[in-house]
Amino acid sequence: MAYVISNDCVACGTCIDECPVEAISEGSIYSINPDACTECGSCAAVCPTESISLP
Repeated sequence: MAYVISNDCVACGTCIDECPVEAISEGSIYSINPDACTECGSCAAVCPTESISLP
């Protein structure tokens, strides 16, 4: 089960550089490609708004 980004995302970009498989896409709210996500948790660990979690 891949991580997801909630509507609390402020599109700061912190998570993108942390993803080792480049599963995160930019937008007004970022999104995670569930097929690429390896569930490592790197993105969730650095999110300043705690917007990234497992569903």
